[in-house]
Amino acid sequence: MTHPIEKFSPFAERMTRENLPDIVIRTFEHYYRQLASGKTGLIPESEIQPVESLPASEDFSPEMAAAGRAVLPHAILLKLNGGLGTGMGLAKAKSLLPVKEGLTFLDIIARQTTMGGVPLVLMNSFNTRDDSLAALARYDDLPGEIPLDFLQHKVPKIIQTDLSLADWSRDPALQWCPPGHGDIYTALVTSGMLDKLLAGGYRYAFVSNADNLGAVMDEALLGYFASNELPFMMEVSPRTEADKKGGHLAQSPTGNFLLRESAQCPPEDEATFQDINRHRYFNTNNLWINLPALQSMLDERDGILGLAMIRNAKTLDPRDRQSPPVYQLETALGSAIEVFPGAGAVLIPKSRFAPIKKTNDLLDVRSDNYILTDDFQVTANTARKLERAFIDLDPVFYQFIDDFDARFPQGAPSMLECSRLVVRGDIHFGKDVVLRGDVELINGTNGPVEVPDGAVLTGRVIF
Repeated sequence: MTHPIEKFSPFAERMTRENLPDIVIRTFEHYYRQLASGKTGLIPESEIQPVESLPASEDFSPEMAAAGRAVLPHAILLKLNGGLGTGMGLAKAKSLLPVKEGLTFLDIIARQTTMGGVPLVLMNSFNTRDDSLAALARYDDLPGEIPLDFLQHKVPKIIQTDLSLADWSRDPALQWCPPGHGDIYTALVTSGMLDKLLAGGYRYAFVSNADNLGAVMDEALLGYFASNELPFMMEVSPRTEADKKGGHLAQSPTGNFLLRESAQCPPEDEATFQDINRHRYFNTNNLWINLPALQSMLDERDGILGLAMIRNAKTLDPRDRQSPPVYQLETALGSAIEVFPGAGAVLIPKSRFAPIKKTNDLLDVRSDNYILTDDFQVTANTARKLERAFIDLDPVFYQFIDDFDARFPQGAPSMLECSRLVVRGDIHFGKDVVLRGDVELINGTNGPVEVPDGAVLTGRVIF
């Protein structure tokens, strides 16, 4: 039987040829050894306990905001910006998608940062770096002397059958995969960013996804994090039926917090994983990191935090189901909550978690359900008296951004009084269309149909 270290040698050689840093190779070997020893990364229900209650940011005293303002000069805003938005048909950084009043995610984030005076740092991928930095070049007043970005790494894919190195000569780029956003900790070190931040007097990093415009620097949360001297803190939100398949917060038998993602749940525990009354809180990926504590932990562990492994089963070519089955070894940013003794979690309002994952979400935010404030916050329109609208657009005609934009050439319809929108078929919307109540639009023809300018639609409409 081949020894794991012998089987790993080809991986190390490929990574070395790619000029990946030694710490990246050692970290990948750490997880490869786990895989080779038979570990799956699964977290059974029998090994965890639900979290019963948490402090809520809405209950924080005014003193917390004051404490946050006092340490604001030592804080940075760190955005995860490695995604291409391929689910919406994008071939560039998702953050470059226009989202409100012609401004992209990055435009809005840059303007928030400029007004707030907190340095902005992006974790880019090789796919998103050039376009994103070019877009930010027009903002010469971004605060701070810290570099605008650092790069996420890549790691080899692993053939499932024998755990050998994946080879794909027809497209060698497909031999590589991202190691998950848990790579942020390694990338902060290898890029020199962590040293630069510490040398600049920065102690606190607020980390969030670039597509979550609700994730803004909050003084009260910063104050709570700093005042309690927490090494790490996760923002969570109550789980609903819409969130039941996402990662949830739990506790180990010793009482330490941990994060369990869907890929870490054994099939037999799927029902309890999705039980929103048992596991009540999901990870928003809004996270706070104490930078000196991170440095100390990395020093203590020789650069490898030892986050929980996620074994993702894929095909080597994601577009070819007949290509060899592979494993992608990943880690989650939020799983560091288990690594840091004394890490915390806090319940936040839904306004801090408003990611745009599909064009359904994009239509909601582009409509008058949301407004862009003078300080460049994208917030729910107080004129809307209903709960958040349920939106279900026909994926055949609306999934990809080019198709979506072609069907709303004059912008989004008014949805302030719309509780539910379902669209089936190819329907193009004119200018100043108003949707009210429960709206279901069905194209019963063999071609596209037009909703005329100024139309007011309610109930079930068949064209």
